[in-house]
Amino acid sequence: MPARTALIYSNDFARFSYGDDHPFKIQRFLLAFELMRAYGLMELPDASTLDCPRATEEALLTFHSPDYLDRLREFSESDDARADFRYGLGDLDNPVFRGLYDWARLGAGGTIEAARLVAEEGYDIAFNLAGGWHHAHRAKASGFSYLNDAVVAINLLLEKGLRVAYLDIDAHHGDGVQEAFYDTDRVLTISIHESGMYFFPGTGFEGETGTGAGTGYSVNIPLVAHADDALFMKAFDEVAFPLLAAYNPDVLVTQLGADTFRTDPLTRLEVTTHSYTYILRKLKALGIPWVAVGGGGYNLVNVARAWTLAWGVMNGVELPPRLPDSFVSIIGRLGYPNRMLLDAMHWAQEDDRNQALDAVEHSIALIRKTIFPVIIGSYGETSGE
Repeated sequence: MPARTALIYSNDFARFSYGDDHPFKIQRFLLAFELMRAYGLMELPDASTLDCPRATEEALLTFHSPDYLDRLREFSESDDARADFRYGLGDLDNPVFRGLYDWARLGAGGTIEAARLVAEEGYDIAFNLAGGWHHAHRAKASGFSYLNDAVVAINLLLEKGLRVAYLDIDAHHGDGVQEAFYDTDRVLTISIHESGMYFFPGTGFEGETGTGAGTGYSVNIPLVAHADDALFMKAFDEVAFPLLAAYNPDVLVTQLGADTFRTDPLTRLEVTTHSYTYILRKLKALGIPWVAVGGGGYNLVNVARAWTLAWGVMNGVELPPRLPDSFVSIIGRLGYPNRMLLDAMHWAQEDDRNQALDAVEHSIALIRKTIFPVIIGSYGETSGE
């Protein structure tokens, strides 16, 4: 049976801007949607494209503090330059602009709707392109993120009595999501990311494993610079996949940031579409109801390619390796020379790769010692049913 899928999208995405000099560009969503359309992925019989509603304040209050939401609303209604560093607002990463609160509610609302479609409407997979704001804290913006859509959506699923696994494959550690569920065993959080030793947000080390009832339910695989396709797949295959299978959640929530790609301007990993697609296919094969959100990515064509591949995998469609001529024409006008959807598997330089391999093997050994007895010991007997 083909999966019943929903893509959450809004033309309103194009109404906002973080500023011309900010690395986050709203155009990423428009290009991803255009590439999906060019491949015919908007006309699949079992797939729906649905509008992105704005999150209600009631939903946001399941995680965010009232005073923080009040300040977001206040700053959103003014054209004046404003800042409040207590709330992380108004610095270079998290600029203040008119409509800020509407923008943030739009992304959060899409993820809430994706969770609702999976939990209530019988959808197998729902994908919100404008989600993935994993750095937002309860009362503070961080890392381009104002509202933590994944946390709010997971809270909705928890209210329905469901157990959730959250997998984050963005180059940056999903610190805000980890923080929200650090003391519960009803959410397993797994993040594969570039090490925080010298990289934002400076968290996500193997020793961050949870507290209280949540001990063992926070999992971090920090990759050092130049980790390539083979090492990314190794981290997934030897840590994330067995833990997801053993935990066997009611719903899988994934953050699919594309800033791990080797041509991303802000990161130092060396991943390509090869390992990215490999991971997506293995997630699909789990057969767990799936809520997917976007995330990072600062090369716009990488983002469009990655999320188009994701939507193709979700719908069981094998896409031609060359980009459609209509899309090549669009990105050519933006200065991008890309012609291919797919990259060849990439291997880093030997010295860099050996250091990255040593680091990932060290991480895997620690996780097997501290996390596996908790998750696989508790759930392993029933994970194959």
